[in-house]
Amino acid sequence: MKATPLILTAFRTPEALADLYLADWDLLLRQARRGGLLSSLHALLAERGLLDKVPEQPRRHLDWSHAVFERHALAVQWEVTQIRRALEQTGIPVILLKGAAYVMSGLPTARGRIFSDIDILVPKETVNQVEAALMMQGWATTHHDAYDQHYYRTWMHELPPMQHVRRMTVLDVHHAILPETAAIHPDSAKLIKAATKLTQPGDLAVLAPADMVLHAACHLFHEGELDNGLRDLLDIDSLLRHFGATPSFWHDLTGRAAELELTRPLFYALRYAARLLQTPLPQATTAGLAGPNAALLALMDMLYTRALLPDHPSCSDHLSAIARQLLYLRANWLRMPPVLLARHLFHKAFLSPDKLRESDFEKMRANEAEGRTISRKFRK
Repeated sequence: MKATPLILTAFRTPEALADLYLADWDLLLRQARRGGLLSSLHALLAERGLLDKVPEQPRRHLDWSHAVFERHALAVQWEVTQIRRALEQTGIPVILLKGAAYVMSGLPTARGRIFSDIDILVPKETVNQVEAALMMQGWATTHHDAYDQHYYRTWMHELPPMQHVRRMTVLDVHHAILPETAAIHPDSAKLIKAATKLTQPGDLAVLAPADMVLHAACHLFHEGELDNGLRDLLDIDSLLRHFGATPSFWHDLTGRAAELELTRPLFYALRYAARLLQTPLPQATTAGLAGPNAALLALMDMLYTRALLPDHPSCSDHLSAIARQLLYLRANWLRMPPVLLARHLFHKAFLSPDKLRESDFEKMRANEAEGRTISRKFRK
């Protein structure tokens, strides 16, 4: 592996950024942008009182990212209000997950956190009623292929993503935190029962502290969505630092992990949060979690210490692409039994291949243009 990437240095010891040259700032901003962490970096520097030490050129980019985040946070609050209004007549308990939960709970984890959709958890038996209520208020399914509809509704832990026809916002309706076909099955009823009610708006809830950490760990280390892996690991780091200030939290966390069959995702979450972000952890907590055998653990270390970094050349080596591919295969292996997985992959590869949408080309062109703009500004 290469030397410690600047993005890790930034979040481990932000005070060290005061000594960076402009070329270093250029690289750091590129790494942060690739990892979806520009506004998070601004939030960290503001929290530590370090923004005034940032040179003018990178400071402009950080300030811009903060303005985007502020508008995003307001949009999330508005969208959550619309979801609540759409579902309030059903009387169904609705739990916000991940980014929306952090924002509406006012957690430190929400600072600078930008995400593309809102996730909610509802009891499985109410999914059809929830979907109908949302459709009445303008949300519609985004997957029209018959196979995709069957895939989500039969095997997965959520409905096909829904998008509002006017606002174009995306909503994921979950009835569990892992697919129906996965080998482990955290009891959704237990998650819902332990959820914490929000004061505003009062009929929505978020997961209990330990469950919130476990869901974040499960999402990153079981589902295998690594495009924003470092951002998701920073979520875990922030949640652990925040909730860990309560001494009983650590005992509750490990006990709850065992109860929900999530000990292994928690093991990996704690291991790589400590390794990459230097998250402080009680020794008793880490010692009490059983990990894989030594050979498998060495392999996982090789994979995750690469794949969790932003997908940028300065954060990668010759094994990084392989690591991401292997973890993608691992995630699919954990998601489905072998026969079903083979059938699914065959169908997606040969019968209904995904097509790159025009919006994807537009995003690519925008990213390239933005990169060129940064380079021009730094050369001035």
